[in-house]
Amino acid sequence: MEKQATSWRTTLQSLLPRSLRTRLLIFLLAAILLAGAVQGALAYRGALAEADTLFDYHMQQTALALRSGLPVDAQGLGPGLEPEDENHEFIVQVWTNEGLRIFESAVGAELPQIAVLGFTDVQARGGTYRVFSMQTRSQVIQVAQNMAARRDMARALALRTLAPLAIMAPLLVLAVWWGVSRSLAPVERVRRQLAQRQADDLSPVNDAQLPDEVQPLVSELNLLFERVQRAFDAQQHFVADAAHELRSPLAALRLQLQGLQRAGDDTARAAAVERLSSGIDRATRLVEQLLTLARQEAGAAAPGAHAEPVDLQAVAQLALADVAPAAQARSMDLGLIDSDAASVPGNAEALRMLARNLLDNAVKYTPAGGRVDLQIRRVNHNGDAVHLTVEDSGPGIPEEHRARVMQRFVRETADGAPGSGLGLAIVQTIAQAHGASVVLDASPRLGGLRVTVQWNGVG
Repeated sequence: MEKQATSWRTTLQSLLPRSLRTRLLIFLLAAILLAGAVQGALAYRGALAEADTLFDYHMQQTALALRSGLPVDAQGLGPGLEPEDENHEFIVQVWTNEGLRIFESAVGAELPQIAVLGFTDVQARGGTYRVFSMQTRSQVIQVAQNMAARRDMARALALRTLAPLAIMAPLLVLAVWWGVSRSLAPVERVRRQLAQRQADDLSPVNDAQLPDEVQPLVSELNLLFERVQRAFDAQQHFVADAAHELRSPLAALRLQLQGLQRAGDDTARAAAVERLSSGIDRATRLVEQLLTLARQEAGAAAPGAHAEPVDLQAVAQLALADVAPAAQARSMDLGLIDSDAASVPGNAEALRMLARNLLDNAVKYTPAGGRVDLQIRRVNHNGDAVHLTVEDSGPGIPEEHRARVMQRFVRETADGAPGSGLGLAIVQTIAQAHGASVVLDASPRLGGLRVTVQWNGVG
């Protein structure tokens, strides 16, 4: 049964036009025609009933008008009308109480005398007559009307009552057509706007004066355009950054390869090989960071995707394990201190990359034997908030340069430290994708740089 109903609905939907305007017009016009037909039928029946009541009233008033119109001692029929003037559709007869007919409105229009007073229907002259009988002191008055003629007049009156409805129906149809077309004009405007734009035009669609049912769709379309635009911008930035930044490492690798080819002895050749290996490592690191940045910026174009509760302590421990070998090689004190249990919505791997880049930067720019601490705290600042902080005992960054180091390929610390200036840019991108902010200031405990990633209102 359910399958039959589903099949019937599918068939009905396939028969309906796909145009919303056409569907609205079909449904509204069908409703108008149905309502008009029902109203017409009710008005027609009501007009017939009112006409019957009116005709009965006229018959009754005619009889009342004749109560004193004939002498009580009349003995028989008076002279009748000429045959051509006779009216057999409306007949008046007057009888004495003794049963003598003393008046009739048409010669030969004799109707049977009936004893029932009031209204009744009788068969006479090959048809049906509506008869009203009234008795006075000395007479019985009968007024009769041919039902065929009566129905004809009633239908004429009823049809005249339908004339305004017949005139208004086409006007209502035109009003509905105009109203639907006018209401859907903004939708048609949006369609033309989208049809005329170029493939690379991702500007927002004008949603002014759109119906409430359509405006959310256009709003979501504009949000989609915005996300696609961010993805395109990220791709363009990646291509531009890669073209700009890979030029120098590749040129350096070529020079180092030439140095290796010109090396005259084993010692010079070993030194050239070491320089070439270091250059390859730096180029590899740069490519990895560029790919990471591009991947995170592309993920930021779709906020909220793959969001799930992430345990920051677990993420921090994994990041510490990733950076621990580099810290041990430089005899540095690296660890997690006085941390609270906290979780934030997001992507665990991306947050691990955020913490790893912060720790990697701190280890890289802090002198050997220094200290790097990571801390996670729950604080109350305009509601619940979570702070992930990395601070070191390095040289720090002057306050006037802190905003600048968040940009790509900018380095403001130790001259001898390797790097491309992408670490903090990656941190900034991941933080923004997770609804967090990055704050740089001086570490009051260790004297170096303190970087704090802040989530507000995470509960």
